[in-house]
Amino acid sequence: MAIEINGSASQGTPRPGQCLRTFLREEGNFGVKKGCDGGDCGACTVHVDGTPVHSCIYPAVRAEGKAVTTIEGLSKDGELHPVQEQFLEAQGFQCGFCTAGMMMTAATFDDEQRANLPRNLKGNLCRCTGYRSIADAVCGHAGAHSGDHQHDAGADVSGAQSVAAVPATPGQLGDNVPAPAGQAVVTGTARYALDVPAEQLPGLLHMKLLRSPHPHARIVSIDKAPALAVPGVVAVFTHEDAPQLLFSSAQHENYTDDPDDTRVLDNVVRFIGQRVAAVVAESVGAAEAGARALTVQYELLEPVFTPQEAILPGAPVIHGEKDGVFSRISRPLQNVVAEVHAELGSVADGFAAADFIHEHTYKTQRVQHVAMETHASIAWLDEDGRLMIRSSTQVPFLVKRTLSRVFNLPPESIRVVAGRVGGGFGGKQEVLTEDLVALAALALRKPVQLEFTRTEQFTATTTRHPFTIHLKAGASRDGSLTALQLNVLTNTGAYGNHAPGVMFHGCGESLAVYKCVNKKVDAHAVYTNTVPAGAFRGYGLSQMIFAIESAIDELAIGIGMDPLEFRLKNMVRPGDHMLSTTPEPEEDVHYGSYGLDQCVSLVRDALDRGKERYRVAGLDDLGPDWVVGEGSALSMIDTVPPRGHFAHTRVSLEANGRFAVDVGTAEFGNGTTTVHAQLAATALATTASKVTVRQSDTDLLEHDTGAFGSAGTVVAGKATLGAALELATRIQTVAASLTGAALTDCRLVDGAVECGDRTLPLTEIVDAARLQGVRLATDGNWGGTPRSVAFNVHGFRVAVNTGTGELRILQSVQAADAGVVVNPRQCRGQIEGGIAQALGAVLYEEVKVDDAGRVTTDILRQYHIPSFADVPRSEVYFATTNDSTGPLGAKSMSESPFNPVAPALANAIRNATGIRFGELPIARDKIYLALRDRTTAPV
Repeated sequence: MAIEINGSASQGTPRPGQCLRTFLREEGNFGVKKGCDGGDCGACTVHVDGTPVHSCIYPAVRAEGKAVTTIEGLSKDGELHPVQEQFLEAQGFQCGFCTAGMMMTAATFDDEQRANLPRNLKGNLCRCTGYRSIADAVCGHAGAHSGDHQHDAGADVSGAQSVAAVPATPGQLGDNVPAPAGQAVVTGTARYALDVPAEQLPGLLHMKLLRSPHPHARIVSIDKAPALAVPGVVAVFTHEDAPQLLFSSAQHENYTDDPDDTRVLDNVVRFIGQRVAAVVAESVGAAEAGARALTVQYELLEPVFTPQEAILPGAPVIHGEKDGVFSRISRPLQNVVAEVHAELGSVADGFAAADFIHEHTYKTQRVQHVAMETHASIAWLDEDGRLMIRSSTQVPFLVKRTLSRVFNLPPESIRVVAGRVGGGFGGKQEVLTEDLVALAALALRKPVQLEFTRTEQFTATTTRHPFTIHLKAGASRDGSLTALQLNVLTNTGAYGNHAPGVMFHGCGESLAVYKCVNKKVDAHAVYTNTVPAGAFRGYGLSQMIFAIESAIDELAIGIGMDPLEFRLKNMVRPGDHMLSTTPEPEEDVHYGSYGLDQCVSLVRDALDRGKERYRVAGLDDLGPDWVVGEGSALSMIDTVPPRGHFAHTRVSLEANGRFAVDVGTAEFGNGTTTVHAQLAATALATTASKVTVRQSDTDLLEHDTGAFGSAGTVVAGKATLGAALELATRIQTVAASLTGAALTDCRLVDGAVECGDRTLPLTEIVDAARLQGVRLATDGNWGGTPRSVAFNVHGFRVAVNTGTGELRILQSVQAADAGVVVNPRQCRGQIEGGIAQALGAVLYEEVKVDDAGRVTTDILRQYHIPSFADVPRSEVYFATTNDSTGPLGAKSMSESPFNPVAPALANAIRNATGIRFGELPIARDKIYLALRDRTTAPV
């Protein structure tokens, strides 16, 4: 019997063992997503006879004779289902990859189920939003004021509004403009990397990888014959078939920022999970069988798994054959990728002047990005022989440059396109799939697709860098910070992608935010035979800020001072040099605006109000087994990465009177598409709904460094604003020539130009410009300098059960200095998502590696990311500032909300229990054991 899909009989028949998810996608239902293929994330949720199921673990054959509804069939007769309308109105999504599954689950809820979302949405995970907007959507609360913060003790209605008071013209700066792709997201028609109809890529082949079972070995031989004998296998690629050029998978504007230590396929493997060979076949199953059939002979080499062991004399050398100068590796024979040694003033003098000294070793763990869309790429050759790449990447232009370099191809012979990207968080600032599909497509002259499994994401992509930070700090009784000394060891894993940048950035703003004459840093980034680390939200700052902000609290406690008052006394203010490892400040970093003092006040006042609300509601006494505490932390971040971050944009007036904006930055839930539309609309006196944004295609523009380092608004947005302002002048000039009015008397209004008493529709301007030979398209460029600084302060009030170690977050507050907030609702969502992701990293997330170097947390059910029930509703407040360097006064605000969360929570737990937790994650069992042992020493 046929399977009925969205009211029509299916055209195909399920293969033996096929799951419903892959069958539905083969039938063209691309709204059914793959996030895990293990029944853990819910991205693939569909209805079978009206019941929501995870289609990745539902055998397709069981659906025969039944009615299957996907997100594409949820709407009827062109009318959105109520839950789709609610998600659209509440903007209950960011990257949108999980949204279809979330809506398919929620569409079946009755009132009782909606009243208990922590239980009933436990099977659907979101990595972007922090779930607040999803709750608003499911419950139909989209119209709730964005300043309402719901807690057990009621809403906070007594304090400052959560958004800055920016007069907002509808559709322009300061308005809560909905995401342009919203309709496509809620209907399942938004197209991600692999959402390509089969007829567009006839003969598509599939790639699977054989990965190393050893942490360190030399490949002696690979027998391809058994794999090539598998029916359907077309080709096998090994290191003998791949370019030998050394490069880095990390992507930066200056590729020399990273060590050249990687090959497409190498004859030496340096971690369990490294790619050994690529098998290309007519189906995924055949490719997997081919990979299993390969016979590989290895010469085992001695591994080393910790940076502490790797830097010891006589330790196994991981990249010892490489030329340190050529590959830009600091000391390859000592496994040191990069290092920094600096002292400002004299820390010895600073400690001599201190009345209290805190010294401890702080440790942060590996964390995975867990973007819901795994790494995936398709490569093919077009009719002109150009290499075409469609990829889930944050950096399409840098991918193009890397492929050109690795394969020695002219840049114009390559085109890279990113569809909508299902989350990134820095993990897709790498080349991890594109080089392999390019290799195969160039050799076979056929389209080739590679999609990572969730297990491959954990075992073979990148993680956050683990840091070990030995910190010593001193303070005098008058509240002055007298010395900061840090010895930092970072574990970059088997390859040095992002290792120098993460180390240097981590040792930057985390120290520079405090005035202290005496600072000393010794830092090393070190190779080990473990899964590589890479770029992760915060880029080294979150690890360092955890240590420094924990120490700041300990110093304040040691001298008997309120921790927030201690911060206020020692944090930088306009006019103060921001110094970390150099005696002079970065010459292009300025206080474009300053709102750190406001952020501290906003958090302190909100915590005070929350405490009073709990008291009034009679909820402040939790019983004799509970202790309550408060804690805060602050952070600073440069708004743009150093050494150049470039964007080229183009804004044009089209024949129909609408505007088009071409940008290079990818959209992966960061909201840059909306920001570009709003900035252009503001400059052109129109609304964002009349601006079409085209993006993430290397054929559109000259160059764009990419969407990382929080640069989407302050770099690409600056270029868009410049182009839009120039276009506005050009339009006014044409209007002036038609009317004889002075240019200063011509004013753009929505859809027209007013010149005195005459109003010219934009369509008339287009016609006139054509006759005059005037091009109504302008280009904008921005190079990422000068740079400003953004600030975040987080505060928690928590309760800890002294008998069980249970932790309850009673209140979570973050204040942000984002300059003029372009889109308050969207910016709030970025902050909430950053808080949620950071909470996972503080409390339970950890990529665990065993004594043999193998990742053991390789599926979602073994690696706990926050679910709906785990995330508290956070209060979000914005400082009122106007940045002199950002577009229309805006600053960046996507990475930085993550950074102060871990120390703020650790400080709150310390305040409640008297115990300092210096190692992440602070899991419940650690709290229980520490309480049982009851010590005030750091643990």
